[in-house]
Amino acid sequence: MNGVYYGASQAFQAAWAAACKVEASTMLVPAEYIFLVGPVSFSGPYCQANIVFQLEGTIVAPTNSYVWGKGLLWWIEFTKLKGITIQGAGTIDGSGSVWWQDFPSENLIDDETKLITPLNNTLQQHPPMPVRSELSKKMPSIKPTALRFYGSFNATVTGITIRNSPQCHLKFDNCMGVVVHDITISSPGDSPNTDGIHLQNSKDVLIHSSNLACGDDCISIQTGCTNVYVHNVNCGPGHGISIGSLGRDNTKACVSNITIRDVNIHNTMTGVRIKTWQGGSGSVQGVLFSNIQVSEVQLPIVIDQFYCDKSTCKNQTSAVALSGITYEKIRGTYTVKPVHFACSDALPCIDVSLTTIELKPLQEHYHMYDPFCWQTFGELNTPTTPPIDCLQIGKPSSNRPQSDHDVC
Repeated sequence: MNGVYYGASQAFQAAWAAACKVEASTMLVPAEYIFLVGPVSFSGPYCQANIVFQLEGTIVAPTNSYVWGKGLLWWIEFTKLKGITIQGAGTIDGSGSVWWQDFPSENLIDDETKLITPLNNTLQQHPPMPVRSELSKKMPSIKPTALRFYGSFNATVTGITIRNSPQCHLKFDNCMGVVVHDITISSPGDSPNTDGIHLQNSKDVLIHSSNLACGDDCISIQTGCTNVYVHNVNCGPGHGISIGSLGRDNTKACVSNITIRDVNIHNTMTGVRIKTWQGGSGSVQGVLFSNIQVSEVQLPIVIDQFYCDKSTCKNQTSAVALSGITYEKIRGTYTVKPVHFACSDALPCIDVSLTTIELKPLQEHYHMYDPFCWQTFGELNTPTTPPIDCLQIGKPSSNRPQSDHDVC
């Protein structure tokens, strides 16, 4: 590396302000440099359209607790923009290890210091200035997402690496027209709550040709998402690809038209999963999981309508309605149980379709479990390995008509 640049937040903001005034402009973060950047927001809605954030260097999050105050929900944010593109061969490094551990950690960047200022929308070198190095205090309990997009239209992220985020790596909230491809996300499998890509209240999303390794869901699809297409993604380690959790605290959740296909999932807790809380409302419908290769996955196929991340959760009759869930060509090895379908007593899962399911234990030993189904109705289109005899064919006799409860 040619240099380490401290105190870069103001320079980034100034460079953005210049780029913001010109349609289809480019803000360049040059290669072979490291930039220490505090929490920063690149905001519209008055920016011109189709700005390119060309990331070739490395952006690193500070590890001093005073920078974060009592905690922030995001580190780098792009908000209310049209046609924003983040691209390049550079890296966003969230310095997450200081958040994952309870003890203080030294700032890993050395004392050689320089400063940057914007020039022609490019970050350029200026003479070095002294900065004091000091130990971090305990980081705040609120951990930031590394890179967040909010309220944006036609957002693209490609080429970059995001690693060691304090919490979620890449988040899209209230966005329309999202494309993510050829990116790398990398955090240890035991890093807490470090989801790879998190989608919420977003529609028309395409994610493909990426490698996602983290300590939570590789891709998390939350309420308000529709028309999401994921293909040719490698996931692991992590918790697999999940829809949910949905309906927490008696909220209404709506998810529809989700396709996950041509995916490799390795060394994860679950493979493809739908998880909802008791007491929720709304619906999940029109979901396809196709051509999923699993390897050393604890639970490859999961529907859990009794999801609870606490020691105990209250039993409630209300539920998010699940229908039209298709699994086809799910193959590979598991280490605990091949299939776990736990659906609501009051609102069973319906139209669950299974075709060409071939799941084998990594090795035969005493703690393997058979497929489990509870209140799950649908069809078996082919024989499965192992036999999933617990699926109830057809529809429940007491299947109630659609109501306002599950209309989205």
